[in-house]
Amino acid sequence: MEGITPSQTVGPFFKYGLTPNGQYDWNDAFTNNLVTPDVSGDRIRLQGTVYDGDGMPVPDCMLEVWQADAQGRFADPQDKRALPNATFKGFGRCGTDANGAYFFDTIKPGPVPGPDGTAQAPHILVAVFARGMLLHLYTRIYFGDETANSSDAVLALVPADRRATLIAQRQAGEAAIYSLDVRLQGESETVFFDI
Repeated sequence: MEGITPSQTVGPFFKYGLTPNGQYDWNDAFTNNLVTPDVSGDRIRLQGTVYDGDGMPVPDCMLEVWQADAQGRFADPQDKRALPNATFKGFGRCGTDANGAYFFDTIKPGPVPGPDGTAQAPHILVAVFARGMLLHLYTRIYFGDETANSSDAVLALVPADRRATLIAQRQAGEAAIYSLDVRLQGESETVFFDI
């Protein structure tokens, strides 16, 4: 028998419990709103659209993000620095809508220490899950208004002509909205990291 079996593909995703966002009678343990009432830092919205290799929006993709707080600390036992007195976890999950759009409400992260002890530019780590992919993809989102981007060791590994695929640009207006589209393949494909 030929063809793809369910164990050879990823998705579509059963949304209940993965990306509920108030759609079900369920405790939204995973949401695209990372902001807690007691968190400090600049509140931002990170938004964009996920596109496939043909330039079409992907309506059933899921993105997970992890990030540090505004002081560059992770809510993780492996981060041995003193944690702030906040419930901010720095983890979120979002499914794309019918037009392939996603957004996260969060705070702008601070710089984090790199493996060699030098500071990395503020960034958000992203995992992308989509139908037809055997493995999820990892990338980073940097911020276009950060001068520290020029000295970030990870961003420096990316060829200069491809770095724009990782840099969210702040939109004009009063609200702090950063936009970055994710392109799974094709022209202007997002840079993904082999982890």
